[in-house]
Amino acid sequence: MTMHEADGIRCFLNPRAASRAQPYGRARELILNDAGFVAAEREISRWPGYVETPLHDLPRLAARHGVAALRYKDESGRFGLKSFKALGGAYAVFRLLSKTVEARNGGRPVTSREVIAGACRDIVKSVTVTCATDGNHGRSVAWGAKLFGCRCVIYVHETVSPGRCAAIAQYGADVIRVAGNYDDSVRHAAAEARKNGWTVVSDTTYEGYREIPIDVMHGYGVMSREIIRQMADQPPTHVFVQAGVGALAASVCAAFWIAWGTRRPGLLIVEPAQADCFFQSALAGKPVAVTGDLDTVMAGLACGEVSPLAWEIVDAGANALVVIEDTFAIDAMRALARPSPGDPAIVAGETGASGLAALMAAAENHAIREALGLSAESRVLLIGSEGDTDPEIYRQIIAGAEATALP
Repeated sequence: MTMHEADGIRCFLNPRAASRAQPYGRARELILNDAGFVAAEREISRWPGYVETPLHDLPRLAARHGVAALRYKDESGRFGLKSFKALGGAYAVFRLLSKTVEARNGGRPVTSREVIAGACRDIVKSVTVTCATDGNHGRSVAWGAKLFGCRCVIYVHETVSPGRCAAIAQYGADVIRVAGNYDDSVRHAAAEARKNGWTVVSDTTYEGYREIPIDVMHGYGVMSREIIRQMADQPPTHVFVQAGVGALAASVCAAFWIAWGTRRPGLLIVEPAQADCFFQSALAGKPVAVTGDLDTVMAGLACGEVSPLAWEIVDAGANALVVIEDTFAIDAMRALARPSPGDPAIVAGETGASGLAALMAAAENHAIREALGLSAESRVLLIGSEGDTDPEIYRQIIAGAEATALP
């Protein structure tokens, strides 16, 4: 049986998942590859404020959910932006600007340090970057634009919180709210870019637009390469990774497949029930769109359309797709904020906690736990993709937790 369902959770075992013996392959290398990941890490590690983010051990939480080990990659401190997204959007902005400067400056390459110091300022200032966002990606693009000196316009949809809009605006971007859901704002940003001669810096691909999203995904790979070093010679058996449009999931899948090969972990894709485009696409065997308001507490995952290039990697790379109700994400945030003695307290936003939320939901149902291959020997990795990216929403959610730690 490939489909399992219980209260608040559904999972689908991917019948197209590649076997452990299957190599990463040339077709996927044309999208994401080791050279791209290496180049991104070489560049980003030189930026002011770069530090490797921590990989926390959660032994008490692991025991509570019946697995051998539970580790949490905490992206809440990444460049002060509180999200892994800082790696992708800003890297793509730099790549765009460096190519623009080189093309207009006699073919001479320029470094990020030179751009930050004001080299070719007139050329850089002539560039305007734009995108649509649920919050974190737009913050990264805006931060990159400020760091390197170009103009930035960010479009947000109806349900993006005022706190997330303010966090983007603090980097000098023009933040414009538009009607509709996230996918409507993506189309609006693309139309405005065409009309005004701006450049879209997005993590989702579409017809005729792939180079910049590939840069974004290679930027995300810095996080995965840190994990690979931090876990040394003992890769996890399972990794829960958030979907959204799929750029993060594809990047994690590719980096681990390339590095660990036959020892790579089972990839478990996590989505909210209200925005389950990868789940529905997996059922259909091809990308399909989910429509409606897509409203979920996991705001960073409120996407109704998969990125086509991400799909090409995740379709074979994902072992299972898991859909959860919002209540599990809230419970996971509180579990991380108020840990049992022996585990660190972690500030995790709604999307950042979704991997733990899926594990918690699966642990409550024997059939789903068994279907996902979770056992007392499992070593589980969670991608803590964000911290309190909207501090007020975070405070309200955590305020509902009991003051005592979990047993």
